[in-house]
Amino acid sequence: MPSPDPSHAPRCVVIGAGLSGLAAAELMASEGWQTTIVDAAGRGGGVVETVRHDGWLVERSADNFLTTRPEALDTVRRLGLDAEILPVQASARRALVLGRGRLHAVPAGFRLMVPGRLSSILKSSLLTPAGKLRVMLERFVPTSTAADESLESFAVRRLGREAFERLVQPLVSGIWTADPARLSMAAALPDFLAMEKRSGSLQAGEKTRLLTASGMEGTAGARYGNFATLTSGLDTLPTRWCQALRSSGVHQLHARVTAVQRTDRFRIVLAPAQGPAADTGFESPSASVLEADAVILTTPAPRAAAMIRGISQPLADELAGIDYAGSAVVCLGYPRAAVAHPLDAAGLVIPRQERRKILAVSFSSSKFPRRAPAGSVLMRVFLGGALDPEAATLDDATLIKRATNEVAELLGATGSPTLTRIERWEAAMPQYHLGHLGRVGRIKTLVETIPGCGLAGAGLEGVGIPQVIASGQAAARQALQTVEH
Repeated sequence: MPSPDPSHAPRCVVIGAGLSGLAAAELMASEGWQTTIVDAAGRGGGVVETVRHDGWLVERSADNFLTTRPEALDTVRRLGLDAEILPVQASARRALVLGRGRLHAVPAGFRLMVPGRLSSILKSSLLTPAGKLRVMLERFVPTSTAADESLESFAVRRLGREAFERLVQPLVSGIWTADPARLSMAAALPDFLAMEKRSGSLQAGEKTRLLTASGMEGTAGARYGNFATLTSGLDTLPTRWCQALRSSGVHQLHARVTAVQRTDRFRIVLAPAQGPAADTGFESPSASVLEADAVILTTPAPRAAAMIRGISQPLADELAGIDYAGSAVVCLGYPRAAVAHPLDAAGLVIPRQERRKILAVSFSSSKFPRRAPAGSVLMRVFLGGALDPEAATLDDATLIKRATNEVAELLGATGSPTLTRIERWEAAMPQYHLGHLGRVGRIKTLVETIPGCGLAGAGLEGVGIPQVIASGQAAARQALQTVEH
């Protein structure tokens, strides 16, 4: 129960003001804890940030969230942002894939690696007759008893090499920027692994899922209608969240955490952050050390490892063992008349076997209105990832040239773009390699030995916005369960 006297309430410090940190702080404050958030950038949202300029609205990282999980949608509604919810436009609820130099629609009903509608597989211009037959035979493939398997192994075993290379690999790379030969099914796509074991095949499992979800056999493929953003930009969510937390008494500090120590309480050692706070609500700390009864770390795993090393070397080693990949996003704006393709999709993914220099293109202004000035279109071109790490380190001019050359060849973009912007994400995407769930299990066990400690973030159990929010909430509950009063 919350303490009737706030001055005697237990104290919690949340390190990192990304969405998982805001979620953790909200839960701790609701339980009556004096809560402080410390963030080196001095703003809420972490990688979620929106740039607005001369009629352009550009998301620096994620540009939508899944609405079929409750965490993000509940938060949006709790903060009074219901009117801001903006689903993907109906005209863009499909994806394109490059195959043999031509653009093809992803077969209707194909959900990442599940062939939900066999008729659309048969009609697809992407697969050869032999490739289509192999997908059709998926229902007869024996199930595996293995607890885990790489995504590449799983997809090839169930759907065949051709479907993996031409469909699954590019769709997956657009989400995780990972090496599919190392990506863990159990960590990244546990639902599909369970579907095989439960139903005997992906086809049978998808049919059951659709019947259960809608009461009749549906036709949804990637289910783009289940994704949404906010009309004024996704960073409206953390901005409003920070305001609400300040109103409830949560302090927000602009500083770097150099170490977390523990004796009878936690000691969080601070250093000045570079530059001014991006949010004026984040203040400079008045002391170089904060004391707390609980601490929740929500930074990327390598940073958390460096902070926690003085308390638990084994925990730090496990966290440091989580790999991250980098990427670059080149944002391009063109006059609508300068792009020949109708851009009537959510975007385009590129199979590795096509040997292009980009991973994908998101058609931002097709997915959501008011992302570009009238008469213009906005695209985001993705480069780099685990299989092309050098691309993310190229200089600006080279990145822009690569991106513009590719959209010229693939989408018929002509002339110079009216907007160019580069977003670099060095070591920003956690890689869920085979064995990741075992590592997460060991991390959880080690955290339990540190009363009042919680860990959260995309490096553990999910990279989507709802999953990240859920991880912050879970970390707060962990701290509350183990804290020593």
